[in-house]
Amino acid sequence: MDRPRFFTPAEVAAHNTAADLWVSFLGKVCDLTPLMSRYQGDALLLPIMECAGKDISCWFDPDTEDVLKYVDPVTNCVRYYTPRGRFVHVPPAGPRSDWASDIGPPWWRDQRYEVGQLSAKTRWIRVVNTLTSQEQRLQVCSEETLAEILQRYLRYNSHACSYTWKHGGATLDMSRTLGENDVPDDDHELQQLRLDRDLFTPAILLHFNDDLTEG
Repeated sequence: MDRPRFFTPAEVAAHNTAADLWVSFLGKVCDLTPLMSRYQGDALLLPIMECAGKDISCWFDPDTEDVLKYVDPVTNCVRYYTPRGRFVHVPPAGPRSDWASDIGPPWWRDQRYEVGQLSAKTRWIRVVNTLTSQEQRLQVCSEETLAEILQRYLRYNSHACSYTWKHGGATLDMSRTLGENDVPDDDHELQQLRLDRDLFTPAILLHFNDDLTEG
């Protein structure tokens, strides 16, 4: 399976160790494992390790995409705002001779760490194989096309490409998203009505492509 373009928060949360550390922020998903290896043993990694697998958008200004800043009331100088403690690539508060400033782009601006985007809205679907009656619940990203969702489903059925995907009797356009295929997302309405959304998860029916005219 190819790496997806979009990730669910649960997929990011699965990478929560120093040897495999992902974070998300401002809609991006970053694999900071190489950063952890490069600065292994450095105390400045601790704030990042504490947030392994989590969204750290609150660390950044969405307009500048830089670490939040504030005016130090004592020195009246602009400083980076790091309430969890200073972390890698954030300069020290005052002049220091033991800090290398020629680091290139800081990790939060370095595209080499980016592996994809965080889904703005995830949803659950039921994929039902009409040939075997097997059913699989999948959490998918609303931005994904059906072709990308198929890639997620391949781990459960390696022959998924041999099926026609349908919903409500209509054949789905695999190049479009669930929403573009008129597969409803009723999570908001179900929440307002206090109904269990698991009972109303939309079903995608897989019909095996078998040409009976061939002998």
